[in-house]
Amino acid sequence: MSGFTLAVCAEMVFRELPLPQRVRTLHELGFAVEIWDWTTQDLPALAATGATFTSVTGYVDGELVDPDGADRLLAGAERAVAAAAVLGRPNLNLHGAGLDDRGLPVRPVHVVTGPMWLAAERTLRRIAELGRAHDVVFTLENLNLAVDHPGTPFAAAADTRALVAAVDSPHLRMNLDLYHAQIGEGNLVQLVRDSAPWIGEVQVADVPGRCEPGTGELHHPALAAALHGIGYTGTVALEAWASGDSTLAVQRFRDAYTVP
Repeated sequence: MSGFTLAVCAEMVFRELPLPQRVRTLHELGFAVEIWDWTTQDLPALAATGATFTSVTGYVDGELVDPDGADRLLAGAERAVAAAAVLGRPNLNLHGAGLDDRGLPVRPVHVVTGPMWLAAERTLRRIAELGRAHDVVFTLENLNLAVDHPGTPFAAAADTRALVAAVDSPHLRMNLDLYHAQIGEGNLVQLVRDSAPWIGEVQVADVPGRCEPGTGELHHPALAAALHGIGYTGTVALEAWASGDSTLAVQRFRDAYTVP
């Protein structure tokens, strides 16, 4: 039996199906579900599938470091809280900057200054307070700069951990994405151990290619063992493209992250 809640990002598998049918299929296969942009979805229809939702995007636009951007981020986060309530209050996921439909930051930042760090911490304290007021958890996800998200500030897991630790609220946790971390940082087992107090969710995919476990260089059973070793019992989510058949892809994920 797995010690984790296993979830799958419905945006990336069974792509021949409409999203509600993807969600229903994953639910029938025994997985919880994650989605990205909720603003274009029929949320009551998704809720009617009976699926457990573990994460949705926690903002509409905005950014951490600019005062106007921070206000827009908070306004979007309030909308996300209301949307998440329809889906059972999943985690609300954030990034260092608002991303466009290609995954690129709307306003790239290539040099992060000290004042930017302080501004980001202030913004995240506001986010954590919003989470406390509504009893929801926001997660701050690490990304990679080399392949998928160049120009995103606070991209490294070490950066997201530092910000989450500075805010020190149960309503702001790390979304530790091990795919992004492998590209940007490596040393994943130690990264898991170092991040243990702050992890609110884990996302996985193999490297290179961002497909399911077994298609790249990562030894996912060792990562599962490392998570089990720190006592983690939360969500591990497959945020990966299916290399071929989606049913086989999610089964490979289940096999890799099922621990005794």
